[in-house]
Amino acid sequence: MNNRDSILTSGISRRRFIRYSSLALGATALSGPYLLRGQNLNSKLNIAQIGVNGKGSSDTDCCSGENIYALCDVDRNSLDERHNKYPQAQVFRDYRQMLPQIGKNLDAVIVSTPDNHHACAAIMAMKMGKHVYCQKPLTCSVYEARQMRKIAKEKNVVTQMGNQGSSESGLRRAVEVVQAGAIGAVHQIHVWSNRPIWPQGQDRPPGEDAVPDWLDWDLWIGPAQMRPFLHRYKEGNDFVKKGENVYHPFVWRGWQDFGTGALGDMACHTCNMPFRAAKLGYPNEIEAVSTGINTESYPLSSKIRFRFPEREGLPEVEFWWYDGKPGDPKTFRPTPDVTKEIVEMQGELPGSGCLLVGAKGKLFSPDDYGAQFYVKLNDEKEYVSGNKHPALQDIPQTIPRNTLSPDTDRRHHLEWIEAIKGGPAPYSNFGIAAYLTEIILLGDVALRVGEKLEWDGPRMRATNTSKAAQFVHRRFRKGWHL
Repeated sequence: MNNRDSILTSGISRRRFIRYSSLALGATALSGPYLLRGQNLNSKLNIAQIGVNGKGSSDTDCCSGENIYALCDVDRNSLDERHNKYPQAQVFRDYRQMLPQIGKNLDAVIVSTPDNHHACAAIMAMKMGKHVYCQKPLTCSVYEARQMRKIAKEKNVVTQMGNQGSSESGLRRAVEVVQAGAIGAVHQIHVWSNRPIWPQGQDRPPGEDAVPDWLDWDLWIGPAQMRPFLHRYKEGNDFVKKGENVYHPFVWRGWQDFGTGALGDMACHTCNMPFRAAKLGYPNEIEAVSTGINTESYPLSSKIRFRFPEREGLPEVEFWWYDGKPGDPKTFRPTPDVTKEIVEMQGELPGSGCLLVGAKGKLFSPDDYGAQFYVKLNDEKEYVSGNKHPALQDIPQTIPRNTLSPDTDRRHHLEWIEAIKGGPAPYSNFGIAAYLTEIILLGDVALRVGEKLEWDGPRMRATNTSKAAQFVHRRFRKGWHL
């Protein structure tokens, strides 16, 4: 992963050229003109939003300075509500019809659907030459992530994954600090999350409800295999309360057919900084333990170990992921000897966090986005803020900062928009974001296989078992394809 940005100076204002005169480390190099339809730098982009509720709502609003040309959603209630805010937009239910119909008028597409649809919608748009912003995780499968990276490069489109912590100056500074060798060569990484906060660890509930007229259930199912619609749980159990929604809206993440569980939801945020900083590449071994997994949903808590071999002169790294409800005695977390100094500083172990252990010290970030971090060198008794630690003051800035907005989410979107209009490649473009997603989703493969995987990264295959193949490449329902 020796990708670098290139600055596209043709037609860029002097102000923007100066601002982006240094390279954004870790981004994919792009070349050629990005401007579509003969635009000048000040013209507004025509953007289509696929999936308008929840994150789709904020994604649209973050790009509202452009022209929201179309809205697409399988839920008519959500679609009508957003259309009221953007009355000029055309409305659609099926993106497979929308993109061919209005594609010639579009510059860019945002994909904010359940994970199940990400690759189908994004790849369709990229193949038409459209720039794409896609929510995390980019895909439901390892194979789809590889295809997203490949097609984005082939079509030379501007891309960004929705892990908005990438726009935080703290995250970029942490990458600089680690790569400058401040804590020495990293040999151990621990990342933990307070997810899931939605139902998991359960079988498919029985029963069937009539599909409401405002929901197109067939389109909602998308590439997955068809199942009966069920609106709410008829009875409670250990995981859910009676009357809670089963699939739609917002509770699809735990189902293997539609989401990627706690790991897929949060690791694109919390593993983002260490993945970049330690230049992790492909693991050669993955194994997982959990509170129990079936063929329907992901477990309530899991612990996953990735082993990354020596690379670019760096030593082997053991990377540990933990998820589950904080405080539950069954929840996996790093051992107390690993987190002792963090607990002393914070008073308790934060619900989410990231710890890098190097030969000369440790770096700890207590939040999902990596917006702040602390460093403790081996001869020091406690952690010191990364902004104040004296050993870090002379480390140069090598990664440009995103100052487009005080709001984390908005500036992440604006970085994508500026790149379309001639700026450098976004920091979380698919060149690195799809790579990160691919590696993360190997954890889900290990959970579902139930045994250690010896992994051949370039060939996307386990060398010690044939069981993994079915989870690396999904089987799509008729009518759906990449």
